[in-house]
Amino acid sequence: MAEAAGRLTKLAEEVLGVPLPVRIRAWDRSESGPPGAPTLVIRNRRALRRLLFKPGELGLARAWVAGDVDIEGDLYTALDLLAELIWERGTAAPEPRRAAALRTLARPEVRAAGRELLSLVGLPIPPAPPAEEARNRRGPLHTLLRDKEAISHHYDVGNDFYALVLGPSMVYSCAYWPAADAGATLEEAQRDKLDLVCRKLGLKEGQRLLDVGCGWGSMVLHAAREYGVRAVGITLSEEQAVFARKRIAEAGLADRIEIRVQDYREIHDEPFDAISSIGMAEHVGRTLYAEYARALYALLKPGGRLLNHQIARRPITDEEAYHVDEFIDRYVFPDGELAPVGRTAGALEDAGFEVRDVEVLREHYALTLRSWVANLEEHWAEAVTLTTPGRARVWRLYMAASALSFERNRIGVNQVLAVRTPESGASGVPLRARAWEG
Repeated sequence: MAEAAGRLTKLAEEVLGVPLPVRIRAWDRSESGPPGAPTLVIRNRRALRRLLFKPGELGLARAWVAGDVDIEGDLYTALDLLAELIWERGTAAPEPRRAAALRTLARPEVRAAGRELLSLVGLPIPPAPPAEEARNRRGPLHTLLRDKEAISHHYDVGNDFYALVLGPSMVYSCAYWPAADAGATLEEAQRDKLDLVCRKLGLKEGQRLLDVGCGWGSMVLHAAREYGVRAVGITLSEEQAVFARKRIAEAGLADRIEIRVQDYREIHDEPFDAISSIGMAEHVGRTLYAEYARALYALLKPGGRLLNHQIARRPITDEEAYHVDEFIDRYVFPDGELAPVGRTAGALEDAGFEVRDVEVLREHYALTLRSWVANLEEHWAEAVTLTTPGRARVWRLYMAASALSFERNRIGVNQVLAVRTPESGASGVPLRARAWEG
């Protein structure tokens, strides 16, 4: 199939209605597109079949995970250029999107492009999705079983793999950087984030801390070692729990820290003096968020504090227009949902909390994600052997694309400090609310 790249470029531009901002190299080694731009490498015609049967983001995601397509050149630049054509075109409500798609398909040049695509595809057989895709999810959203399966899909992919990506801190949420050019290491910035959480919670020796979604145990370890608390960490990931317990035993803190494989809805040994929830609430789901807020409120003593660290969608859009990103839902965080920070704060207030402070850390997460991508790329060969080539490709794409989303203000992340203020009204929060900044 001579000059496949030129034909593909022409086809894409007819469908999109704008010049293609990246080069294309096809399986026949032909190339087309702007010189010096990042190159989208289409390794085989199976990639086109994926796009034919699942047009748009999901087809592209499957082709990327399977290795049918790749990018040569700077990944961030390529994603930035492609975002305006693929992802950011999909921010409208579902009905307008469908109407726009139908109008596009009705154009004569697009019908001709469809015939051209069929001639390039070869045998029109739908390829099976990559094995890394989450499929056949059981039961209604956010049951105990389905949530456990969703968490396992994301987190039970190998502790050694995560260690390569996250570094020694084993913290899987945004770090707290002093400045973009201050020369801080990822490990230092993660330590500063954990300490910031502890200070906001006002932790003191002998207090009891619950860490919801404790991951590999970094928060409970820091709080017990530096602040002398007794801590319970809960996770739905068996692999995380094994890793966390080993770290705790090696640190000599097994008498002060307990790690459980448990859902927040199954805790009945309250009260706690403080609760941290760092990067967990994104998994709760919109329909259960009120229940989540009420459950954490009930677990706290009067005067107890909650630090809720959560990714938020931005800008605020109409609820009916919100749709879950297909790539993220199928390959990264099954059943995960994002809410605007105002809705999160409102749900906490409705549950009885007094919201005392909100801190925006959007730019911090972009820096963190770029550090994780750099770790993954530096250790790529080892990462592939520790998991699968497809899984490593998933993580590289989602972390790089997420970094750009934080930088472009498409998503945010916030720390919300809330208090179960007692009837006396004495919240215990410093009069100068940011006193914890030192």
